Amino acid sequence: MQPATRHATRGVEYQNVSEDYMKHRQLRRGTAGPVLLVGLGVGYVIAGQYAGWNFGLAQAGWGGLVIATALMAIMYTTMCFALAEMSSIIPTAGGGYGFARRAMGPWGGFLTGTAILLEFVLAPAAVVTFIGAYLESLLGISGPLVYFVFYAAFIGLHLYGVKQVLKLMFGIAVVAVIGLVAWTVGMLPYFDASNLLNIEPTDAFGASAFLPFGIVGIWAALPYAMWFFLAVEGVPLAAEEARNPVRDVPKGLIGGVVILTVLAAALLMLGPGGAGSAALQESGNPLIDALESPLIGTGATALSWFVNVIGLVGLVSSFFAITFAYSRQTFALSRAGYLPRVLSLTNGRKVPFLALIVPGIIGFVLSMTGSGDLLILISVFGATISYILMMLSHIILRVREPKLDRPYRTPGGIFTSGTALVLAIAALTAGFVVDPSVVLYAVAAYAVMIAYFAFYSRHRLVAQAPEEEFAAIEQAEAELDSRA
Repeated sequence: MQPATRHATRGVEYQNVSEDYMKHRQLRRGTAGPVLLVGLGVGYVIAGQYAGWNFGLAQAGWGGLVIATALMAIMYTTMCFALAEMSSIIPTAGGGYGFARRAMGPWGGFLTGTAILLEFVLAPAAVVTFIGAYLESLLGISGPLVYFVFYAAFIGLHLYGVKQVLKLMFGIAVVAVIGLVAWTVGMLPYFDASNLLNIEPTDAFGASAFLPFGIVGIWAALPYAMWFFLAVEGVPLAAEEARNPVRDVPKGLIGGVVILTVLAAALLMLGPGGAGSAALQESGNPLIDALESPLIGTGATALSWFVNVIGLVGLVSSFFAITFAYSRQTFALSRAGYLPRVLSLTNGRKVPFLALIVPGIIGFVLSMTGSGDLLILISVFGATISYILMMLSHIILRVREPKLDRPYRTPGGIFTSGTALVLAIAALTAGFVVDPSVVLYAVAAYAVMIAYFAFYSRHRLVAQAPEEEFAAIEQAEAELDSRA
C-alpha cells in the first residue's frame, strides 16, 4: 500500500493501491441478462406483497392506504426512470453510491451508500420475522432459531456463486408471483366493496368511512405503502455482473416496477374486499387470514395451504435477493475505502464473502426483536434518505453536465426526478408520525457511520475503485475545459 498521494477538492484523501488489491476484489461479470434483472427487481420486493403492507390499514384505513400506495407507485416509477438513466452512465456495483459520488462528491456518495446499506440490512431482518409468522401458521414454529437457520442457509447459498444464485432467485420470484396469481383468482368470488370500509371512523381531522383515521392517516401509511415496492431500486447493484449493464439494468428497473404495481393493485382490492380491512390491519400473515376470514366462511382450504406455502417462498425470495443487494453495496463501499477494506475481499468464486456474513450477523441480531413492523420503519428511513439523495443526483447531473453521454434518458427529465424527490421527502417525514423513537434509533445508527467516515475512512479512500475513477475522469475533463 502506498501512502496518500492525491487529495480531492472536498476534504478527502486517496491512496493508490496495487493491482493485487483490485485482483482480490473482482465480481463475476456477464452473468445476468434483462430477464434475470427483472426477476431480481421483483424478487427484491415480493415479500412486501405477502406481508407488511397491511399495517398501513391500521394507520389510514383502506381509502388512506390506497391513496398512499398510489403516491408511492408514482414515486417508485418516476424514481426508476431516473435511476435507469444514471445506471446507464455509471454501471458499477456501487449503484446509488456511484451516482451520488459523481454528482455530489465523496460526502454525497458516502451518505447515499450508507443509507442504502441501512435499508438493505434492515429489510431482511424484517422479512425473516414474517417468514417466522408464516412458519407459525404452517408448522407451529418460529422465533430466533428459525431466523438463524434462514440467515445461515441463504448466506451459504450466496457464497456458492453468483450465476447459480441469480438463476435460483429468478425461479423463486416466478413461483412467488404464481402464488399471488392463484390467491387473486381464489379471492375474486368473495369480493364485496362494503368490506373495504369496515374500520370505524375516529374523531381525527377529515375522518370518514373512506379515511377512518383522517387525512393525516394517509401520511402515516406511506412507509407501509412503500413495502409494495421497497428495494426494487437495488437492481443497479448488479450492474458489474450484468451482460450489458447500459442496456439491461434500465430494463430490469422499469420492468420490475410495472409488475409490482399491478400486483399491489390486486392485493389492495381483493384482500380487504374479501376479509374486511379491520381483520387485516394487524395481521402477520394477511393473505392467509384473508382466505380463511370468517366473512368468507371457508376456513382452511387447499388454496389457503397452497398460498401459505408459496407465501413462504415469496418471503424467501425477498430475503434471498436483498441479501445479495446488501452484500454488493457493502462490497462497493468497502472496495473504495468508505468502509473497512477487508469487507470487499472476494473468494475463489468471486463472491464478497465478508460483505455477506458481517451485515448478515447484524441483521440476525436485529431480527431477534421480532418486531417486523418497526424494522420496516427503520429500513424505510434509510431508503427514503437514499431516494432523496439519488434524485438530487439526477437533477444535479442534468443541470451541471447536460452533454454527458446518456444511453438511456429519463422521460420528462428533471420534472420526473423532481416528482420522486418531493414524494420521497413526504415519505421520510411520515416515519416520525408513526413512531418517532424508532426513527431516532435509525438516525443514531446513521450518525455512527457518518462519524466513522468523518474521522477515519475519508482519509483512506481508494483511488482505483471504479466509482472513484468515474469522478476522477470527470474532474480531469472539467480541468481541461477550464484551460481551453
